[in-house]
Amino acid sequence: MALAVLRSRALAGLSAPEVTVEVHLTGGLPAFTLVGLPDTEVKEARDRVRAAIQNCGFEFPQRRITVNLAPADLPKESGRFDLPIALGVLIASGQLKAPTLDDYEFAGELALSGELRAIRGALAMCATMQRDATARRAFILPTDSAPEAALIADMTILPAKNLLQVCAHLSGRETIASRAVSPAPTFAHYPDLAEVKGQAPAKRALEVAAAGGHSLLMSGPPGAGKSMLAQRLPGLLPPMTDDEALAAAAVHSLAGLFKLEHWGQRAFRAPHHSASTAALVGGGSVPRPGEISLAHNGTLFLDELPEFQRGVLEALREPLETGHIHIARAARRAEFPARFQLIAAMNPCPCGYLGHPSGKCRCTPDQVARYRGKLSGPLLDRIDLMVDVPAISEAELSSRAAGETSAIVRARVMDARDWQLQRQGKPNAQLTPDEIAKFATPDVAGAKLLAQAMAQLSLSARGYHRILKVARSIADLASAPAINAAHIAEAIHYRRGLSG
Repeated sequence: MALAVLRSRALAGLSAPEVTVEVHLTGGLPAFTLVGLPDTEVKEARDRVRAAIQNCGFEFPQRRITVNLAPADLPKESGRFDLPIALGVLIASGQLKAPTLDDYEFAGELALSGELRAIRGALAMCATMQRDATARRAFILPTDSAPEAALIADMTILPAKNLLQVCAHLSGRETIASRAVSPAPTFAHYPDLAEVKGQAPAKRALEVAAAGGHSLLMSGPPGAGKSMLAQRLPGLLPPMTDDEALAAAAVHSLAGLFKLEHWGQRAFRAPHHSASTAALVGGGSVPRPGEISLAHNGTLFLDELPEFQRGVLEALREPLETGHIHIARAARRAEFPARFQLIAAMNPCPCGYLGHPSGKCRCTPDQVARYRGKLSGPLLDRIDLMVDVPAISEAELSSRAAGETSAIVRARVMDARDWQLQRQGKPNAQLTPDEIAKFATPDVAGAKLLAQAMAQLSLSARGYHRILKVARSIADLASAPAINAAHIAEAIHYRRGLSG
């Protein structure tokens, strides 16, 4: 047979559209032509496939070879098509008999020796294959990519070490054992909140943020404990559900960062303030997920917030509201999930010592205003809680009194989250205006206090709704069915902004 047809998958964001790999051999001068909108990595498959076939003991046909990757208008990238192309050449040249070829999909990058190397996005590919409900229920993948793909339920994943093993399986001489993974629930050893000395107001704000999934901005001098507090947030959050863990793992698979031992652990991403917009929100000629997507269902920590480029910070506004990010390019569009919890930290002034007991700050009011002016009003309006983290005294640092552990605080947070899931099916931070009116209406005294705050603080409609959502989380931590004036007062305190 001079024609072979195999199935594989491309990547387009988190989806993986099916790709038909057609290999045709005909007479004429020897040539190897790849068509179907391949990028440079795919075009280089010609040399990898030729060497792999020869080093596995097969004969590379000295004929005109045409490989078509359909559909023709879908861009193809990476070396994932090496394996189906090599198998197509062997089948079309008559060197390999594969009577059950239509039962499988294939993906894998070939080494020159014929060994199979790991690929990006194996989890997303198998998830899409399952959603498509195709008749093909088995996916042949490199051994190193099989563990993540096997996390998809009701999928048959066949891990192969090399091209020869795949050929033996297709011809019926040898069977590849399927890979099954049932990861046990894990809980990472996050840093403990008890290690942070003092800072009771900041710890309370961190607990409220964890209870409702709210964003938090901390301001304080260097060494006050802002980074320590942020690093302890994942240890206060409830364990991930299977759906949350699978969604987070799929994004990490696209970036080639997935590790099975990290299954079920909430991500903590802390990009440097020199990060570009594409690094933070995703991008590139072939769209890849950025830090906000890698923090999906986890925490994104932005230290030295005003030092980030303004355009980078403004790009956070949409995903903070919607929980996803759209990346548009001339030839491609991609959508990635970005339901992250933002924790940010900053100094109160350029030198960092405004309000410090030492009196070391020499910044002028104009310098402080310019420094804080790097954060736009629309961005600050999307942050739920703002809290000062003052310098710690020597007495607090030397105290042997142990604070609350992360386990104690996490128990209260989980109880509050249970209330939220039973009441509205989502964390308070994700409530819509209609749901706020239904589930977060304050009592008479609370409504009166909120009306006064609206007038005195000139709050926007978004600020009004965020106060109610934070107050709802405070009430849930207190196991209170209704929001009262005390809950509203604490939420307003977090909304008043940062002192200085």
